[in-house]
Amino acid sequence: MYEEYFSEEHHIFRASVRKFVEKEIKPHIETWEDEELFPLDLYRKAAAAGLMGLEYPEAYGGIPCDKFMNIVYTEEMIACGSVGLVAGLGSYCISMPPVLNLGTEEQKQQFLVPVLKGEKIAALGITEPNAGSDVAHIQTRAVRDGDHYIVNGAKTFITSGCRAHFITTAVRTGGPGYKGISLMMIDAATPGFSVAKKIRKMGWNASDTAELSFTDCRVPAENILGGEGQGFLGIMINFQNERLALAVMAHAVAALALEESIRYAKTREAFGRTLSGFQVTRHKLVDMATKVEVARQFNYRVAAKMEAGQDAIRDVSMAKNFACEVCDKVVYDAVQLHGGYGCAREYLVERLYRDSRILSIGGGTTEIMKEIIGKVSQF
Repeated sequence: MYEEYFSEEHHIFRASVRKFVEKEIKPHIETWEDEELFPLDLYRKAAAAGLMGLEYPEAYGGIPCDKFMNIVYTEEMIACGSVGLVAGLGSYCISMPPVLNLGTEEQKQQFLVPVLKGEKIAALGITEPNAGSDVAHIQTRAVRDGDHYIVNGAKTFITSGCRAHFITTAVRTGGPGYKGISLMMIDAATPGFSVAKKIRKMGWNASDTAELSFTDCRVPAENILGGEGQGFLGIMINFQNERLALAVMAHAVAALALEESIRYAKTREAFGRTLSGFQVTRHKLVDMATKVEVARQFNYRVAAKMEAGQDAIRDVSMAKNFACEVCDKVVYDAVQLHGGYGCAREYLVERLYRDSRILSIGGGTTEIMKEIIGKVSQF
């Protein structure tokens, strides 16, 4: 199935990721969810298993491959049942592209290489208390002072922010608007940097999410990426990949909720027969399966377009919105099918219901995606 997208190499990699999930993650995931953290050693294990640095150059410890290898990775990792863990382990996917695309060779060796080895954790610091999707209006300021910048401001909702070693940080070095934004690498050991608080969330419990504070942080000028005023470009470069990843997460979560629902419907009995013996249940499962399949196929089509080097900003925005809408509906129906058990933490659909909610917010909200689609389509 899906032969037009996946080769034998993809299937071999899928088996490898599945084995890693079964051995290293599933036996511990309930504990990590309860503790709201997973061990740092998992980064090293993932790197050693060849699961870090997909689509990154081999010269920096990456694994050159196509986008469908990343899709395989995401689908199989989501099968662990914790979207938060997948997001936390993969925070480098949104924080390191600016280093790869704008950074000097020295910056790549200093920041990118240890992250892809699983030795260091990287986070992306863009969102602020008063600037979320409106990236062009961030207020964190960096003022040049000799061979350093003095950084003051705050960031919030930063995935892996509590224990990141490097934060790819959006700062304002110039005037208002997107032209005044720059990106710089800030080491968490820098005096004046602090984790203001860990944000406790409705979902994604296994990933740490932080509010960060910068108070007169002296950051070496050599840590700026691509020069002043290049920050907005650096942020935009990876948005299509991030949105595709979130769309794939959404169809994978929905597929897992469907799988759990089918299993439950075949074993749970009511009025002398299993739930799947009722037409209303079968029809609900059919509707869920149809939605999942359409979202999956559309995501694959968009990925193929991106892999071919075609502009897909409209398509990937549509894919993210559609897949997230499908996911929201499918996890809702999964909980409904489970009845009271759907609200019990011992059943996976309860977590999937919570974890799914952030997918239509992260990487650009549903509303922002609609604005992008409307502008590109000239509606």
